[in-house]
Amino acid sequence: MTQRSTPPYRADHVGSFLRPKELLDARDRHQKGAITRAQLREVEDRAIRDVVRMQEDLELQGVTDGEFRRTFFHIDFLEQLQGVETKGGLHVKFHSAKGDIDMEPPVLQVAGKVRHARSIQLEDFKFLRSVTKRVPKVTIPSPTMLHFRGGRGAISREAYPDLEQFYADVAACYRDEVKSLAEAGCTYLQLDDTNLAYLCDPKMREGAKARGDDPNELPKRYAKLINAAISPRPPGMTVCIHLCRGNFKSAWAAEGGYEPVAEALFRDLQVDGYFLEYDDARSGDFSPLRFVPKGKIVVLGLVTSKVPDLESKDVLKRRIDEAARFVPLDQLCLSPQCGFSSTVHGNQLTAAAQAAKVRLVVDTAREVWGTA
Repeated sequence: MTQRSTPPYRADHVGSFLRPKELLDARDRHQKGAITRAQLREVEDRAIRDVVRMQEDLELQGVTDGEFRRTFFHIDFLEQLQGVETKGGLHVKFHSAKGDIDMEPPVLQVAGKVRHARSIQLEDFKFLRSVTKRVPKVTIPSPTMLHFRGGRGAISREAYPDLEQFYADVAACYRDEVKSLAEAGCTYLQLDDTNLAYLCDPKMREGAKARGDDPNELPKRYAKLINAAISPRPPGMTVCIHLCRGNFKSAWAAEGGYEPVAEALFRDLQVDGYFLEYDDARSGDFSPLRFVPKGKIVVLGLVTSKVPDLESKDVLKRRIDEAARFVPLDQLCLSPQCGFSSTVHGNQLTAAAQAAKVRLVVDTAREVWGTA
């Protein structure tokens, strides 16, 4: 089987890792005013060096900073765009085997014209690149995250009487960010998107209707937005998208197979690869993968990041074979289904269990494709 010299890799991962106690304590002290932002960054730097070493020791080809500088996978990035504010809290009910969990993350509000005042991830990328010889991967939220959860009601009508101008401005901001990363040498970028996955859930689709949106048209509109955000593609940069149905303290928010968004996702969206949740029945079967074009890569998220129990290699191999009925095996890779800590809170497993999960991905990939 062909060894992949460019991302995504046969054994890959979504990006976030459990925050170490020293980092959590430092973040708490910073919030209380006990240490400066510069002092917090020093702790972050040490923790990132450690998590990079962990990834290298596990023989991953692509490494991230674990998202150690963030509280939420999306808010920390998006609130740095001019015109974007956070207000109050949005009530979200997450589900797990142990029961429901209520969460109220800050609500993103577009209060004015959206502008890219400065590069957001540039310095973080430069640090990551300086501490690894592997391929540094940058993860940022999908541009759709500024629309879906609040819809039209969260976007200033004074600033944007026409939503098309809103979409155009958001895409322009992302193009500026992508350009700055590309010029600094970034070759691996991932967009984290919950909304296309949420549009697979009947209840979430009804919620979109209640906000005045057409859940059948949104996937197409979102594909157009994402395409505009990453085009023209900087030479040598791989762009992937990760779809997530919610990941908070090992709980999830949505369910449903990819069929409702499959054509827009695989045929319209001009990304190079897809990180797809497939760790349990919530994600449906593999049949929507029939829409995947030749040359695009699907990273099967078969290993759950939500619980510590290790999957069976035989079961993973069997499921990879099932997926290969719809997409050639050479277009498939393997990863955990999501990050281990999409928010600073982290999932309900230990650092040792986290490492074991990643090791399982690497070992299984080697046995299936002959290389990780």
